[in-house]
Amino acid sequence: MNVLITGCAGYIGSVLTSELLSSGHSVIGVDDLLHGATGLLANLGRDGFRFRRGDVRDTSALEAAMEGCEAVVHLAAIVGDPACARMPELATAINRDASLALFDLSRRLGVQRFVFASTCSNYGRMKDPTQFVTEDTELRPVSLYAETKVDVEKTVLDAAKSSTVATVLRFATIFGLSPRMRFDLTVNEFTRDLLRQRELVIFGEQFWRPYVHVRDAARAIKTVLEAIPQVVAGNVFNVGDASQNYTKGQLVELIGSHIGGSLNIQRVEKDEDPRDYRVSFDKIQRELDFHITRTVDDGIREIIEALEQGLFADTDNPAYRN
Repeated sequence: MNVLITGCAGYIGSVLTSELLSSGHSVIGVDDLLHGATGLLANLGRDGFRFRRGDVRDTSALEAAMEGCEAVVHLAAIVGDPACARMPELATAINRDASLALFDLSRRLGVQRFVFASTCSNYGRMKDPTQFVTEDTELRPVSLYAETKVDVEKTVLDAAKSSTVATVLRFATIFGLSPRMRFDLTVNEFTRDLLRQRELVIFGEQFWRPYVHVRDAARAIKTVLEAIPQVVAGNVFNVGDASQNYTKGQLVELIGSHIGGSLNIQRVEKDEDPRDYRVSFDKIQRELDFHITRTVDDGIREIIEALEQGLFADTDNPAYRN
């Protein structure tokens, strides 16, 4: 399959590109390299990979890149609540407007498959914290980031009867090592700070989040691309595993069990959090036979090893943040 990946040099995109190439697919990668080219370097020169530097808002450039393309995986975005809050106009233009334009272009060009990367943040705050949210749970976005994702989801899922097989993936919070590394994601950031005995301030340690390793996130996308169309057309899947739902407090305890000694933690009590959700991943396991291969515990260990081996000289470098 010839697959176009937007955001191919990003945290997920760099891993996905490698995953697809190793499976025999061809990849056309598009990225504006806003966060540098480090994530791109591992795949440059590999058989089956072509790179085009470009902005996802440039429809004409995308159309040229999509020649002969059978599938589109749309990852490019201003990712995360802080980044979107800081640049709301840019976030809306890229996350919503450019995404809708790309989906429309994909259909007009007869692209067979379209995978849209969304987020479990769309669930917002659970009405009942004792229950797990599913793909059928009401979406209650509480940030611009989630709002733009929900807007695109509606259009993608409403087009289920089109010739393009469109699928939405709501990812749990990603963690783990990637060629384009990020240390502004919860597991990665907490592990770094506690390992280096920095003060870690935790707001509302009782609030829930689901987590999924970046390599499993990439595997989920590949699974959807290779699934029979009837199973994934017009469908949405949460990506992760129920066993990897953690409160912030539980996460800190798990990291501490690897580090040992006293931890420099400041706990700030907080009764309200706009995002508090435990997520069910039964659907992707049942319908796509998808199961994770790496746990949060695995991710913590690999990050500790990478840091202790000195693989990242300056983890505070802005290149490691969105």
